[in-house]
Amino acid sequence: MKNKYSKISVILISLILLNFIGAKVYKRFDLTQDKRYTLSKATEKIVGNIKDLVVVTVYLNGDFPAEFKRLQTETKLHLEELKALNKNIQFRFVDPAEIAQNLIESGLEPSRLQIQENGKLSEIVIFPWAVVSYKNKSENVSLLNDVFSNSQDQQLESSIQNLEFAFANAIHKITSEKSKKIAVLRGNGELSDIYMADFLRKLGEYYFLAPFTLDSVAVQPQKTFEQISAFDLTIIAKPTEKFTEAEKFTLDQFVMNGGKTLWLIDNVQAELDSLMQTGETLAYPKDLGLTDLFFNYGIRINPDLIADLYSSEIPLATGNIGNQTQFNQFLWEYFPLVNSVNNHPINNNIEAVNLKFANSIDTLKNNIQKTVLLQSSPLSKSVGTPAIITLRTITQKPNQEEYSKGNKTISILLEGKFKSAYFERIKPFNIANPKENGTENKMVVISDGDIIANEIAKGNPLELGLNKWTNQRYGNKEFLLNTVNYLLDDSGLINIRSKTVKIDFLNKEKAFEESGKWQLINILFPLIILTLFGFIFNYFRKKKYQ
Repeated sequence: MKNKYSKISVILISLILLNFIGAKVYKRFDLTQDKRYTLSKATEKIVGNIKDLVVVTVYLNGDFPAEFKRLQTETKLHLEELKALNKNIQFRFVDPAEIAQNLIESGLEPSRLQIQENGKLSEIVIFPWAVVSYKNKSENVSLLNDVFSNSQDQQLESSIQNLEFAFANAIHKITSEKSKKIAVLRGNGELSDIYMADFLRKLGEYYFLAPFTLDSVAVQPQKTFEQISAFDLTIIAKPTEKFTEAEKFTLDQFVMNGGKTLWLIDNVQAELDSLMQTGETLAYPKDLGLTDLFFNYGIRINPDLIADLYSSEIPLATGNIGNQTQFNQFLWEYFPLVNSVNNHPINNNIEAVNLKFANSIDTLKNNIQKTVLLQSSPLSKSVGTPAIITLRTITQKPNQEEYSKGNKTISILLEGKFKSAYFERIKPFNIANPKENGTENKMVVISDGDIIANEIAKGNPLELGLNKWTNQRYGNKEFLLNTVNYLLDDSGLINIRSKTVKIDFLNKEKAFEESGKWQLINILFPLIILTLFGFIFNYFRKKKYQ
């Protein structure tokens, strides 16, 4: 009896000890081939630094098809991983049916989706959103990527891949303090603030912004250089006036000393105003004085225009109804609709980017690493300038052979140790310790200044990437935000975007066609197994007891 109680005591103590160890030591094992449930170091760092309660409210809830249940499940599993890493993260799933109007008013637009079930098409409305709240701040997180021209399965796969970045980015944004400073260049005919309002507003949520002019470099070069050196990044958005040698030298030394730059350059003068008024316009090269600067960095922006059969639309007046002018949309080859090549965290899984009168970029051999971020479709060509651009080409059938010149580079990332454009040259002015060889650095050049320009409606700026005529959304804002985040990112957060997850989806057509066969198998096969088991059981029973 004593031995019996001893064994029971040992078992009870072992169970208590096991539970205590289990409560203190936590470990999960990710056995998936693509390691989809393994968090990146950047995410672990961001989540690990949370000191107060973060509440995540997910509105992806309700009765919807299996594919979106998959997205819901993956979202829940990811949030569980974050919560396991830091108990300050709490989450809940809410059915949006009763609060739909409130969500719409707060900017959480629903998605209407075409669903095919049992060979029939139907439409459902879902709210694929989450809201991350921390103290008095909150951030909306889109759970469904509207990847342009992709199938529904690709859209869901892209959305699942983007979950870690979306939540890590939102948490990082509301829990961290601003530190980096961005200069928005002025003084050389750059875009006015109203055309960059939406992007600068969004950028201001992450970084400190300030306008900066190079005019004072003519009288106070050293002071101007010291002032611009206080910034981490300079944005040069569609300048129209030529840069002086002193201004170029200031920007060159900014780069040599580690300053990041985002160049949005139009090398051809081609604007819409005269085109819309008269039906044609003269496109001609624009001399900004930057050719030698870019040449030294390893690229050349050509004085041409890219014509692409894969393009967005231009609104044209086609008549009047009463006193109202009627507009229709026509595909316009000089508005390339650019799909990224998904070869970098900047351009991974973004919607098509809409451009206007873009130029092509050539790369030159040097020691700088070059990554193409945006390029035209294979059905494109370059049009030399000066040239007359006319709207009459809209009604003409394009010659396919002319548009088979291959992809044209439009945006490129340059990384490495840049050599000064004033290497072994007379400097425009003297500064303390000018550098002829720079430190490790990176810059992005985009050969279209309008990529950052939002449209205007009734004197107010619209969201960047939104076509006010068709309500089509493009990926301009996301691409530019990713670009700035990559150039200034110290946490490695942007690299999460390169994570790939392979999701296997059901072939709906095949499932519908073969549904009868599989229903029959699922009904008959268990019965056959049960009958066979009964015969075998009775056979051996009779044999044993006969």
